[in-house]
Amino acid sequence: MDVFEKLVKDGGPIGAYMDRAHGYFAFPKLEGELGPHMKFRGKDVLVWSLNNYLGLVNHPEIRKVDAEAAARYGMGNPMGARMMSGNTAKHEELEKVISDFVGREDTMLLNFGYQGVVSCIDALVNRRDVIVYDAESHACIVDGVRLHMGHRYAFKHNDIEDCEKQLQRATEMATKNGGGILVITEGVFGMDGEQGILKEIVALKKKYEFRVFIDDAHGFGYMGPTGAGADEAQGCQDGIDLYFSSMVKSLGSLGGFICGPKAVIKYLRYNVRSQIFAKSVPLLVVEGMLKRMDMIKTMPELREKLWSNVNKLQSGLKERGFDIGHTNSPVTPIYMKGDVPEATQMVMDLRENYGIFCSIVVYPVIPKGDIIYRLIPTASHSDADIEKTLEAFEATKKKLDAGAYKAVDIPDMAEKSFA
Repeated sequence: MDVFEKLVKDGGPIGAYMDRAHGYFAFPKLEGELGPHMKFRGKDVLVWSLNNYLGLVNHPEIRKVDAEAAARYGMGNPMGARMMSGNTAKHEELEKVISDFVGREDTMLLNFGYQGVVSCIDALVNRRDVIVYDAESHACIVDGVRLHMGHRYAFKHNDIEDCEKQLQRATEMATKNGGGILVITEGVFGMDGEQGILKEIVALKKKYEFRVFIDDAHGFGYMGPTGAGADEAQGCQDGIDLYFSSMVKSLGSLGGFICGPKAVIKYLRYNVRSQIFAKSVPLLVVEGMLKRMDMIKTMPELREKLWSNVNKLQSGLKERGFDIGHTNSPVTPIYMKGDVPEATQMVMDLRENYGIFCSIVVYPVIPKGDIIYRLIPTASHSDADIEKTLEAFEATKKKLDAGAYKAVDIPDMAEKSFA
């Protein structure tokens, strides 16, 4: 069979709906200033799909610094990978600022979060080493683990007993191979909002020999007393050996970083392939990041406003009988029963008739018959935004329970140019 022929015949589990969903349920185009109030297909919508936790994306001070940095440096400065010609004093300054903030010896900037995690995992382990990771880890972790040429064992999501069971297996294998063990999990899981069981995993170091790598993309900037992350919130920073975060979410920028012991970060600088063979983070991003870090450190009111909104939204949903699982972060999943056609009918009703724009998660990401509406409250949302959303979900849930959204297929809302 021709390589392209199979692609045309089978669009994949999500792509199966592309001809009816593109531009609406998938690849939607939100327009206007990034924030709670935007436009979608010409209509005003209240947006709950932006990981702009602290509301920094469109903060006037941030916009000013970003604009000035763009005018000063342009997009191309510096040219080349950092190892060759793309290193600057500003890059090193930002790494020092981040290291001090999260209480680590050293930090390495990464061009992109996803790519950075994949490449760091690849650089950290060899075929003799064993990886133990949470089964519901983000795709970047899964892809990094796939690159691993040695053994790997997944433990049930946030299940410390199964984690220990897999550590026992890993210990036997690592001892046999003469390798080590790397445990990988997340600080905050971006789908269900649960924090990783970091403290419990760290406690297992008393019984087993391993290192811990966490992806805290959804926790950095607001979790913990100073916003240093989920490990700070759980009081186990000293037990987390490598700390990664994206600069996309709370910081509203681009790229990522990994922090840890100086000797390990030194090794990564010379061995992470996605950094050695890729262009350095642009200076305009670095300068903007320095401003963002300063605001996170000096403006605790941003975190306070975020958590106030989180508590109002989540308590309001629970009071109205909604199941939001075991989230202990701003990520707010609303669990409902239904099939893909029902879910898309409800999403369409929310957008078209209630002006609410949120993300939907269905099979194959989660089991058939389940629906998750994923809301991300931010420091930019208002009390009025929260109340409007609670009223809309209460109304549409009644319709869902009454069978009003029953359908044999998803609505055809695709952009005609795509079809």
